Amino acid sequence: MKISEMKQKRFKLVKDARALLDLAEKETRDITAEETTKYEAMMAEVDSLGEKIEQEERQATAEAAVSDVIDETIDRGRPDDIDKKRYDEAFRSVLAATNSNEYMRAMQDVDRESRALQMDSDIAGGYTVAPQVFVASLIKAIDNQVFMRQLATTYQIPKAESMGAPSLDTDPADPTWTSELLIGDEDRDTAFGKRELFPHPLAQYIKISKKLVRASALNIDSIVRDRLSYKASVVEENAFLNGTGANQPLGVFVASANGINTGQDVSTGNTATALKADNLIECKYALKPGYWPRARWIFHRDVVKAIRKMKDGEGNYLWRAGLQGDRGDTILEVPIIMSEYAPSTFTSGSYLGIIGDFSRYWIADALSMEIQVLVELFAATNQNGYVLRKETDGMPVLEEAFVRVTLA
Repeated sequence: MKISEMKQKRFKLVKDARALLDLAEKETRDITAEETTKYEAMMAEVDSLGEKIEQEERQATAEAAVSDVIDETIDRGRPDDIDKKRYDEAFRSVLAATNSNEYMRAMQDVDRESRALQMDSDIAGGYTVAPQVFVASLIKAIDNQVFMRQLATTYQIPKAESMGAPSLDTDPADPTWTSELLIGDEDRDTAFGKRELFPHPLAQYIKISKKLVRASALNIDSIVRDRLSYKASVVEENAFLNGTGANQPLGVFVASANGINTGQDVSTGNTATALKADNLIECKYALKPGYWPRARWIFHRDVVKAIRKMKDGEGNYLWRAGLQGDRGDTILEVPIIMSEYAPSTFTSGSYLGIIGDFSRYWIADALSMEIQVLVELFAATNQNGYVLRKETDGMPVLEEAFVRVTLA
């Protein structure tokens, strides 16, 4: 709402409030409870509008003063460092003159606000605004791989707070040979349980200068959306591997009775500081053959580097390079996936990898990833806000489908 519109609305409210009092006086009575409530509401809005009008007028005064300094600087062709100095001096002097606590607090937040992407700062995005053709390509580090969602089993539960699945934790005992007229022994071993997933919120937001979005040679809106999506994916990936299960997914590298317990850890053949070839053989054969067709190894690249030097008893390397159209690189005929989030610390008792059928890792999504653009919320600072939200959970639901590589 413009200042003139706020002033007109405030004037009408004051006039209407006076009319209420005049009516009671004309009828020689006190104002009723209903009229009192209405009068107080109108006067509260009058006060609120007065504050807003004062803020807008002070802001306009400050912007006008700064604009004059900028215009004068451009006309004189002064260097950038002098521009900034005079800009800051003018802005501070105007704010001080207003004697506004709110504005002075805003000045104390300059450092924090200036970290948001804006055209004025090269490292915060200014480098993307240039007439040269070569800046149409974004320079960035290579993305870390994310693969758990591709391997896992995913469920969508947008209308539920959690997802539960019954589990057969213990099979019935073996039947016994008996006679035709008997029913055998009673089974007392069968046990059912339940796996529950509670999607947890994941969120982040970033503020971007409207001018940067408008003037950049690159599609800044698309870049921000892409990077927010990627960052959400890597946070998820790390949680699917290393999450504690407390307000986040339960990772496969975290020992837990709710996921994969220590009974699935195999350290046979390893030392306290070194991974050995025999251990990898032990781990593969600790996994039931029924899981082998869909099994994958997950290692950090530092661990794969050590494995590539390993040989079996006949001098053959355990690691095999994948052929075109084949299943990719393998160790003991099982495909390998390298992750930056897999453990790589060679210390006693540490995990160094895992083999398993990752379709037995379940993911429950209550809210698929969405990015909301807030155009008006940060309008005072000429910025758009991008808010990412997601709700998800994940956990291993069958521990025998996984075996972890562990140092002694």
